[in-house]
Amino acid sequence: MEYSTKETSEKYSNITSLWRANSSSSSVIDAETSPVHVGPQNSLKENDKIEKLFGQPEGVDFKQYSGYVTVDPIAGRALFYYFVESPQDSASKPLVLWLNGGPGCSSLGGGAFGELGPFRVNKDGTLHSNQFSWISEANIIFLESPAGVGFSYTNTSSDYNFSGDSTTARDSYTFLVNWLERFPEYKASDFYLTGESYAGHYVPQLAQLILVHNNHPKKTIISTINLKGLAIGNAYVDFESNMKGTTEYYWSHALISDELYNKIISTCNFSTPSSASKKCNAYLDQIDEEIGNIFLYNIYAPLCNNRSLSSTSISEVDPCLPSYIQSYFNVPEVQKAMHANVTNLPYPWESCNSTLNLSWKDRPLTVLPLLHQLMKSGLRIWLYSGDMDVVVPVTDTRYAIKKLKLPVKTAWHPWYLQGEVGGYVEEYENLTLLTIRGAGHFVPTYQPNRALAFFSHFLSGKLLPKE
Repeated sequence: MEYSTKETSEKYSNITSLWRANSSSSSVIDAETSPVHVGPQNSLKENDKIEKLFGQPEGVDFKQYSGYVTVDPIAGRALFYYFVESPQDSASKPLVLWLNGGPGCSSLGGGAFGELGPFRVNKDGTLHSNQFSWISEANIIFLESPAGVGFSYTNTSSDYNFSGDSTTARDSYTFLVNWLERFPEYKASDFYLTGESYAGHYVPQLAQLILVHNNHPKKTIISTINLKGLAIGNAYVDFESNMKGTTEYYWSHALISDELYNKIISTCNFSTPSSASKKCNAYLDQIDEEIGNIFLYNIYAPLCNNRSLSSTSISEVDPCLPSYIQSYFNVPEVQKAMHANVTNLPYPWESCNSTLNLSWKDRPLTVLPLLHQLMKSGLRIWLYSGDMDVVVPVTDTRYAIKKLKLPVKTAWHPWYLQGEVGGYVEEYENLTLLTIRGAGHFVPTYQPNRALAFFSHFLSGKLLPKE
């Protein structure tokens, strides 16, 4: 559900590719509580400390770490992370894990250096500070998961034959357990799971696994993870809702014709993808023809081309930013500073692994039953949505919530930031829906100030102001 800089945006967002995906119907992963690998972490924290990033601006007043955590020593499987401590009172701030989606896309190239992290990449390969970074509110881990994404790797090539939702959740949990041994000062911290897009699968599946292990009667050496809540942006959580919501968004935003829209809704039964008719598929194929060459992750954003100028203003997003990020992480000095690519991977760093995406093994059609279970656990659950995204649009999220049949606690209303409407919010029983006005799929990229305001209120559990 996220894009690679080497592919057109249609690669992951084409509505027909989801329709024809080999998806399983199960909504709850096998939350096994078999022994989890916990390796020795002595001195590894100091080894992971970043002295200075390549191209880093002056005046950095926070600690940064990055490196590998082994999740399977027999297979030689290790996940790469980048961790940033909050500049002020880090010990009192919560711990947050950020996951980009795909499946197969990097949280390093996405969340860390393109969205909510402390830096953005310039055209010349240097970095500039992100004044609206979420590290002002929390200590944040950016994880490249599963193996095969970004710098994360395995020495057992057959591992890639089993990549899917279940294996990703188990490896991410194993990563967390070992990371907390490496950084034991955060074991008692309030912990939150965040992410976007296909993290609509990753986040609730990992949350379920955490709760199962936390409550397992025979748990021994594994510490309890103090999970408090989940926040997922433009979350892909339900196949039927995504198909209906995406088609409606195309039409309601004047991207496709009335004729095509009416043909799709009268012909396609999105609740049974395995029985899709040839006529339905033909109509879905026409969508790309009608919408033309636009950036589906923000339908009003310009495309990257040779005439694009580099922007160093955080409020003006350079459409070529993904290309700058791609180049940055392939610079040897960058990799050395971040303790990355220590095994000399036989391929370059890429923002998304399209091969992994296409070979994904288990991709449940819905995780709504799992979300429903998590709501009963008392976790704080927020779904937020940039309203200019057509890949996982706000219409998708609203259809998904409707299927949950939740009573409304606080009716739909605008929320404000600095005297302007920042978006809209509706609070349900154990779930909050919030939109960010003027944002695309990558919300903190396009509306950094509003995104930071949302994040701060999510952590505090308070709705944003009505005026």
